[in-house]
Amino acid sequence: MGRLFGTDGVRGVAGRDLTAELAMDLSVAAAHVLGDAGAFAATGLKRPVAVVGRDPRASGEFLEAAVVAGLASSGVDVLRLGVLPTPAVAHLTAALGADLGVMLSASHNAAPDNGIKFLARGGFKLSDAVEDEIERRLGEEWNRPVGSAVGRVRDAYGEADRYISHLLTTMEGSLDGLNVVVDCAHGAAHMVAPEALVRAGARVEAIGARPDGLNINNGYGSTHLDKLQQVVVSRGADLGVAYDGDADRCLAVDHTGAIVDGDRIMAVLARAMHTEGKLAGGTVVATVMSNLGFKLAMREAGINVVETAVGDRYVLERMKSGGFNLGGEQSGHVIMLDHATTGDGLLTSLHLLSVVARSGRSLRELASAMTALPQILINVKDVDKGKASVPELAAAVAAAEAELGETGRVLIRPSGTEPMIRVMVEASSEDQASQVAGRLADVVRTSCV
Repeated sequence: MGRLFGTDGVRGVAGRDLTAELAMDLSVAAAHVLGDAGAFAATGLKRPVAVVGRDPRASGEFLEAAVVAGLASSGVDVLRLGVLPTPAVAHLTAALGADLGVMLSASHNAAPDNGIKFLARGGFKLSDAVEDEIERRLGEEWNRPVGSAVGRVRDAYGEADRYISHLLTTMEGSLDGLNVVVDCAHGAAHMVAPEALVRAGARVEAIGARPDGLNINNGYGSTHLDKLQQVVVSRGADLGVAYDGDADRCLAVDHTGAIVDGDRIMAVLARAMHTEGKLAGGTVVATVMSNLGFKLAMREAGINVVETAVGDRYVLERMKSGGFNLGGEQSGHVIMLDHATTGDGLLTSLHLLSVVARSGRSLRELASAMTALPQILINVKDVDKGKASVPELAAAVAAAEAELGETGRVLIRPSGTEPMIRVMVEASSEDQASQVAGRLADVVRTSCV
């Protein structure tokens, strides 16, 4: 059996892979690891506290019940937050002094999927070691609290306002005069995002804001931007922003309907923060998948770029170790560590809109400071991903890099979950990128079997 925890918690088809029984068992183990519930029960000290939030998926209802039951039966007091974004649960874990947080969501996945993500004190994601400890303690024998020692459960739906108020305190100025379309993906941000943007001063039209438990991410949100593009252009809006199902990421659309991805958003934020003397270390943290155009734009602005492996957890680790306050991914996970412990789509959008409002320039003009180089990605399947560094491939990569020079790059990356090697090439033209990527893919097929 493989590791239960993936790159972002435990995920699977709800009711089949992620069952109520598993959700309860995971919560009991998490209570013992993160809340030290057993020690609290034994000593009679104040009980640990957990906050629990979810996105609007229908399966979130029974999974929430299972998680709450597991926590309370372990002696943990539970605050049910209701439907809120992942970053809201992270913020409230810290703001309410909780010992752990739990978010039920499968992010941008379709409605049948769901997931459980645990957060440590302070609202931070767990390390691999802590996740492994939770997994190790699944099904262990434990002393069950009884009587007054069992956890108590109460609803705390009003805490959403605490999150919105926090977001608004991080902004400078208002969004008065901005006409914004917001796509909530029929997800966790469907209530808090429009309200926060209106309270910030923007004129807001919301789409994808009518969840029914089954339509999350269905044709809306950051992975389906066509409807947002259409509405922005047809309404003559200044710009549009889109979140994914749990709203930990944000992408944008300018007034012409052109997509502004995570790299461009980070470029706009980094330049503004650098100009205002707020970019810690004059550095932004990005993954190896960020477009070379982003790095060239940062170099031109006098901003250093530190690279990490793919995954927002690696971005966060590097930010914390280096004392940096801005980082993220091309997918729209942007971490503003001065204000949040994780990627926060709503926070990102508010700050992006604030730069637009304060500068008096359009998003299109601001985003044009970065020119994305053509990028070709080929997934070569059914190969031995352990051979991604064989001499034949290394030689081919070196030759390709010499051909591309400073206006291109090559990235060979084995998949973390499948027998597949990803070949990514950026070049000054799409034709060149496609030709080089095709040649390297052929080498992978012949040398990595």
